[in-house]
Order: sequence, then structure tokens, then C-alpha cells
Amino acid sequence: MKILDWYIIRKFIGTYIYAIILIVGIAVIFDFSEKIDDFMEKGAPFNEIIFRYYLNFIPYFANLFSSLFVFIAVIFFTSNMAYNTEIIAILSSGVSFLRMMVPYFISATIIAIFSLVLTNFIIPPANAVRIDFENKYVKKAYVSSERNIHRQVRPGIFVYMRSFNSYSNIAYNLSIEHFDNNRLKSKLIADYAQWDSTKQTWTIKNYYIRDYLERGEKITRGQSIDSTLYLTPADFKRRSNVIETMNLFQLNDFIDEQRLQGADNIEALLIEKHSRFANPFSAFILTLIGVSLSSRKVRGGIGLHIGFGLALSFSYILFMRFSTIFAVSGHLSPFIAVWIPNIIFAAIALGLYRLAPK
Repeated sequence: MKILDWYIIRKFIGTYIYAIILIVGIAVIFDFSEKIDDFMEKGAPFNEIIFRYYLNFIPYFANLFSSLFVFIAVIFFTSNMAYNTEIIAILSSGVSFLRMMVPYFISATIIAIFSLVLTNFIIPPANAVRIDFENKYVKKAYVSSERNIHRQVRPGIFVYMRSFNSYSNIAYNLSIEHFDNNRLKSKLIADYAQWDSTKQTWTIKNYYIRDYLERGEKITRGQSIDSTLYLTPADFKRRSNVIETMNLFQLNDFIDEQRLQGADNIEALLIEKHSRFANPFSAFILTLIGVSLSSRKVRGGIGLHIGFGLALSFSYILFMRFSTIFAVSGHLSPFIAVWIPNIIFAAIALGLYRLAPK
């Protein structure tokens, strides 16, 4: 590590942090002005607004656009170095362009690792607090509108209910089927089942059970019976953003659980999982693009570099969103959909690197 390396790393990290503080500050002001009516209407305490909402909103928002901040930071300070002929002086002193890239990639590695840890282990519990605050003071109470619910809760055990009332925690027209080696062993049918929060079980009312034996069948009737169903009311009240509150291990367990239950949102969960690795990796690609673009001194100065860089970075974000649509619809693997923008823009980055002044 030489003085030049420390100089570039300090410039990179410093500009990155400055960009985050500036843009997050603007985002907080706009968000507060948008939600202030909700805060006042529902009586949100000031200390909860600060410490439960915005203290957890800031890392979420900062990490969400971390790649964009990396790009802006690289474009801004590298363009400034080029405008002040510092890049020319570095290359003229015998330092190769590739060697000059080393401190850039060291900085990108620090940011990528930090973003990876934040995304998978620190931000999820912070999101849980933030989302809980939003559900209490900003959003309307969630009402489950699911009907004809059919889930596999365990291998060979299927639960069906016509509807679920999220206010009274009652499941109507309940049916439980138990299969063994693709053969129906028993079936329970009931009018309804109500969740007992004290016993943490479902109380099934007006039921009858048909057990299919080797010869004939056995029918059992009753007024009330308790069962876990391997489900809780929380399983029907989850909002779509609940996956933002799960760390990497919890997300993997949740994906396995949803696969077991035959859920239709597996692609969206896999996109979230792969995005947690693809987004931090994009710091390297955008760093290479940023340096290759802004290391040349041009007549338009820093403004031209920033304008062209922002257009390229927004096209990258747009392309990433566009590719995930095909994954959700089932036309593309979630892994490919998430990583293909990185692959394409990595090729663009290498092309720009070849054209950069050396």
C-alpha cells in the first residue's frame, strides 16, 4: 500500500459516505413530509418516529441504493481528479492503469462486504422494527383476502379451507387429508376451526374423520377437537414485505417451508435471496465502469461524466427490474434473472476499460 493507494481509498470511501448522507437526508425529508399526516392522525410518539422508524429507515434506504452511491462516488471524485490532471500525472509517473485500479477495487471490496453483512444479518431485524411501526401508524390493518386456501403443511398432509377471517382467527369449511405413499389414509372435514391463543392450537368444531382401512373405512364424529394444523394465524397475515425482515438463514428456512406448502411465490423468494448477493457484487462492476468513463479529461467536465454515468446506472437498475419480471412469471430462472444484468454490464465494463486512456 502506497500513498497513492491511501489517497484514492480515502477519496472513494469519503465521497461514498458523503453521497449517502446527502441523498438519505433528502429522502428522510421527503418521507417525513409525506407521512406527517399519518403520524399526527394516529398519534405516533416522537421518540418512536425517530428511534423505531427513521433510525431503521436510514440503513435500509442507504443499502437499497448502495450500488448507485458507489457509482456516483467513483464518477464524482475520479472526474475531479481527471479535471485537475491528477490522472495524467499518475499515469505519466509510470503507474499503469491496472495498478491504479487496485485501490478502487479494495474500496469496492470493503463496501461490498459491508453491504453483504448489512443485507443478510443487520438490516432484516431493523426492517422488522420499521415495518411494525408502519403497520401500526402508517398503513391500514391487514385483512386476509385469501379464499380456497390449499397448503401442504407436512409431507403427505394437506390442509384446505374455504376462507380465513383474520379478525376472529376462524378458518371455515376445513379439510385435512393425510396421504401415505400417494394413498389417502384419512380425511377430516369440519365446519370451522378457531385459533386458541392460550393453548396455541386450533379448536376444530363439528367434525368427522374418515379413516380408510385395508377393508372398508371407519368414521368418527365429534363436536370439538384440538389440533396444531402446523399453521398459525400469522401464516395468513403476512404481508409481501415480510421477507425483508428475515436474515439469510431464516429466508432459507422460509423458502423450504413455502416449497413444502406448495406456495406460488417461490420465484419471488428466490429473487430476494439471490439479489442479496448480486447487488453487493455490482459494486465491482460499477466501479470499473465509473473509473473507465471518468478517468479521461473531456470538454464537458465533471457534469458530462456524472450525467452519462447516471444514465448508465439507471439503465442497469431498470434492466435488473425488467429481468426479474420474467423470473416471477416463470419464464426465467430466478438465479439467471438476478445475475444476468451483472454479466451483461460486466461485459460493458470490460469494453469501457479497454477504451480508457492508459
